[in-house]
Amino acid sequence: MSVAEARVEGAEPPPLRLRTKLFFGIGSAAETIALFSLGSYALLYYNQVLGLPGWLGGLAISISFVVDGFADPVIGSISDRTRSRFGRRHPFMYAAPIPIALFFLAIFNPPEGLSHTLLFLWFTGSVIGLRVAMSVFHTPHLAFGGELSESYIERTKVMAWNNFSTWIGGTAISLIALTFFFKATPEYPRGLLNPEPYLPFSLLAAGATLTILFASAWFTRDQIPRLPKPPEDQPPFSPFEFLKDVGKVLANRNYVWLLAGLFALSLMTGIRDTLGLYGGTYYWGLPSEQLRWYSLGSLVGFVSALTMTPRLHVRWGKRAVIIWSSAALMVFPALGFILREVGLMFPNGDPRLLPTLVAISAVSYAVGAILNISVMSALADVADENEVKFGVRQEGVLYSTRALFAKLDTAIGAALAGVVLTLIAFPEKAQPGQVDPEVIRHLGLFLGPVSMIPGIFAVLLYARFRISREDHAATRAKIAALKRAQAGSA
Repeated sequence: MSVAEARVEGAEPPPLRLRTKLFFGIGSAAETIALFSLGSYALLYYNQVLGLPGWLGGLAISISFVVDGFADPVIGSISDRTRSRFGRRHPFMYAAPIPIALFFLAIFNPPEGLSHTLLFLWFTGSVIGLRVAMSVFHTPHLAFGGELSESYIERTKVMAWNNFSTWIGGTAISLIALTFFFKATPEYPRGLLNPEPYLPFSLLAAGATLTILFASAWFTRDQIPRLPKPPEDQPPFSPFEFLKDVGKVLANRNYVWLLAGLFALSLMTGIRDTLGLYGGTYYWGLPSEQLRWYSLGSLVGFVSALTMTPRLHVRWGKRAVIIWSSAALMVFPALGFILREVGLMFPNGDPRLLPTLVAISAVSYAVGAILNISVMSALADVADENEVKFGVRQEGVLYSTRALFAKLDTAIGAALAGVVLTLIAFPEKAQPGQVDPEVIRHLGLFLGPVSMIPGIFAVLLYARFRISREDHAATRAKIAALKRAQAGSA
């Protein structure tokens, strides 16, 4: 039975081929290569290597999140309404890779001799360009993933492979960067502070991103004929129709609670992600070579999420998994800093410190990946509810409006991270081991207990999400009845 036939009959659709899930997923690997590099290295590069004040670097990143966040729903709405021989999603997936590569190169290769003001403008403009170009690919790409299956569990498997691919991209670029580019030298014992490797590193990362994005689009084109198409009577994109699209998704209470939970969660992760390398380099005193071992923790975490999440959804359902994984994500990334504050963590330089941090990171990565897979899978279930209510598939607007809220809040988190650096008087071009211990302690407090506060609200908000497996089955039955009625009247 084909997917279209299963949709009309209300039967369980056939499972997807592994090839389809893999080539869909690798699009997120490329996204992570670019955005992980941006999030991990760009602020450190502009602040500690080029001398841009931390608050200006944080502001640049925040502005980019805001601009890109508002672009996301527009891209999603246009994609939902697109009619072409390449379907609704692939025209965007073909158009985006080259601009993405060019903007990535611009970020890590600013002209020499710029003042702080011009350097800030260059950084802001190139980061905005990268993020918006990436959204042109990634928003339709995620919507495409949400359309691939109507099965409650198969959707989870699709998003599990997508999430695992983010690990592949982030881990690969991290290992390559820290092993081959940012190695310690006599002049730069902390290789990330050496300005020379950033050009060859950016060339490699941009080329890899370009190649993988094209591969993801090209090798999933066989799925285009069987995917949902816009209704024939659906009006073309316009500002008024866009506002109607957003109003439809915000009318769904389950979607609103997912957005609200994400809003609180993103504030927490925005602070942690932006200051992550500061924590590893200055708080824990780890050289670049040892930071590579965090990849081992991420491997354990993401493989665990890939294999466990579908089973957890079968056993407990998506709602319970979302609640408990968000609670765990609130705690575990902060655990090392909290233990240090109460005197229960090994001192810097102790051979037991790194394995302990890697173990904590493994759990952190696992619960974060499980949460992300669960929410992304649940969004496809929300799309089913909206199809019953409004008669249109809105994966593009659903996934992109979620991205808008995430980016607005992450922007706040990134700005706060820059403010934190200024507030605690963290020095520019600082040398590890030579920063005031009180400044280091304050850095740990913000990365530890203070960062947990938004997470408490995330757990409470996610708990309001209500779609169960039984609800999903009832919604699919309604969709099948509508399709049979349409087929009978045709």
